[in-house]
Amino acid sequence: MSDKAKQIANLLSPTVQALGLELLGAEYLPAPGSATLRLYIDVTEAELATRVVNIEDCEAVSREVSAQLDVEDPITGNYTLEVSSPGIERPLFTLAQFARHQGESAKVVLRLPQDGRRRLQGQIVRIEGGNIVFKLDNSQVDNAEMTVAFENVDKARIMPDWVALGFAPQPKKAGPAKPAAAKAAPKKTAPVKKAAKKAIKKKPAGKSASKKPAPKQPGQAKTNQPAAKRPRAE
Repeated sequence: MSDKAKQIANLLSPTVQALGLELLGAEYLPAPGSATLRLYIDVTEAELATRVVNIEDCEAVSREVSAQLDVEDPITGNYTLEVSSPGIERPLFTLAQFARHQGESAKVVLRLPQDGRRRLQGQIVRIEGGNIVFKLDNSQVDNAEMTVAFENVDKARIMPDWVALGFAPQPKKAGPAKPAAAKAAPKKTAPVKKAAKKAIKKKPAGKSASKKPAPKQPGQAKTNQPAAKRPRAE
């Protein structure tokens, strides 16, 4: 959380607790003209197995918190208040919350680069003092671990097991390799003759499709009549 978000969360946490709920953390997103203050609430740890946050809880927190913000006025200017449950991709705001979700995978954004990276994804292995030890996913080294100071964590969210939740298919298990089938001899087929295409000629523009015979010239002999026979001498 940013320093502003931490200040607001510390201010509002007792109010949320008075309603029988827990304030997990806050996000303060400043923007020109209007900012956004997002609060994440959950039921207490003792009630996690019996109930979840509902819309009535969010509305109750919104009413009480709005009244307190109007009095305390920790935000200058306009802002929008959002109250939300953590959801499946639960955000992590405190070291105690990392410890609570030990063994689960998380996606983390760091404030300052570490080992050449600002983002990492891996299993929360253990907590060592103020540090979190992760087992990195998709690492080229088996069981590669990375120790991150909690103060260097900018944002963190739980990565759900989508397969266990039923939102992704089960990975296929590699079975014994099947023997390669013998290749059948290729069948010989007679060559197929291609159908001939008829050439279609377009008619020239301005000319009729049918041709008329040329007019006869005067005195011109007919070429289709036999020549006159001369009389023979007796």
